[in-house]
Amino acid sequence: MLLASIVVFSALGGIASAALAVVFLWIPEPRAARLLPHFVSFATGALLGAALLALLPEAIERAGVADAHALGLTLIGGLGVFFVIEKLVLWWHLRPDEGAPHTHGDHGHGHAHAHRERAAGVLVLIGDSLHNALDGVVIAAAFLTSPPLGLVTTLAVAAHEIPHRVGDFAILVQAGLSRRRALELNLATGLASVIGAVAAWWGLGRALWVLPYALAFAAAGFLYIAVAGLIPGLQRSADPRASSIQVILIGSGIGVIALAERLAGQ
Repeated sequence: MLLASIVVFSALGGIASAALAVVFLWIPEPRAARLLPHFVSFATGALLGAALLALLPEAIERAGVADAHALGLTLIGGLGVFFVIEKLVLWWHLRPDEGAPHTHGDHGHGHAHAHRERAAGVLVLIGDSLHNALDGVVIAAAFLTSPPLGLVTTLAVAAHEIPHRVGDFAILVQAGLSRRRALELNLATGLASVIGAVAAWWGLGRALWVLPYALAFAAAGFLYIAVAGLIPGLQRSADPRASSIQVILIGSGIGVIALAERLAGQ
């Protein structure tokens, strides 16, 4: 029963979020461009809430105050790992540009540009698969701790995956794929979430003492995505009205997670 829940909710976090992102295909582009930052603001709050109100407190409760220092080290280590992962992704993403200065003429420039777009599409698929696998591990660790925590974690994963998938879909289409093919591949990468979840269920289920540290690592991932990945983009807008909406939506994301965590724990 627990494994079935892990599979279903990891699929919701990985595959369903890609399906929900398709809604943006039917929204006129100018309106979609205005709506997407609102989803990002809400996702930022959901990630912060899940990390600081659900995952980290649960990790401390399970490990005990005596191990709080070790959990802090795990949190720092997790932030470092996600920093390095992002650096590697950026490095691989920028590598195709190395050939650009050596091309001559419009034809050569166009060829190099097309090559970079195709490379970006491949990198998106690889990066999405790894990212979804990690999401599956996070969801499994949460469910192994308690089903209510698993539900809250799935909500946070889905919240940040929807705007993420919209951006990835645009990159795949720009790389030359049809909209249907881009959608199919986007959905396929969601299967990595289920694979990661099942692998974590098998591994963590045989080493339950690792669970508090897995939760702290997951909290580090959520914090890094929110603080390093999403908030800098939100800070580009200095408009008072837009900033006020961002604050309200971030607070709403935190509030939804807090409410869900309280209701799930009853």
